[in-house]
Amino acid sequence: MEDLTQEEWASQLADDNNAIVLDVRTDAEVAEGIISNAIHIDIYKGQAFISEIENLDKSKNYYVYCRSGNRSGQACNIMEELGFENAYNLEGGILEWTGDLVDLDQ
Repeated sequence: MEDLTQEEWASQLADDNNAIVLDVRTDAEVAEGIISNAIHIDIYKGQAFISEIENLDKSKNYYVYCRSGNRSGQACNIMEELGFENAYNLEGGILEWTGDLVDLDQ
């Protein structure tokens, strides 16, 4: 796992052809907006979260975020324990994100 600043995360993501963006926030938080093309798996689902993570392609590079960076850091650690080699945590989370968000209600 690697913690990346907002700038590092966005820059590395833009240049990564093997990237998957993973949002680990709650449904209510996601309803306020999500980073474009992100997969949403709520970390608070416990074992269901782990089961869904285990179904992901371990050869991909995962850019993980939450509201502030804490849960996404935990998610990256879990992913590392499950054999994922490339999980990047967005420091500061969505609270500090300056990029565009997609409204799922549209």
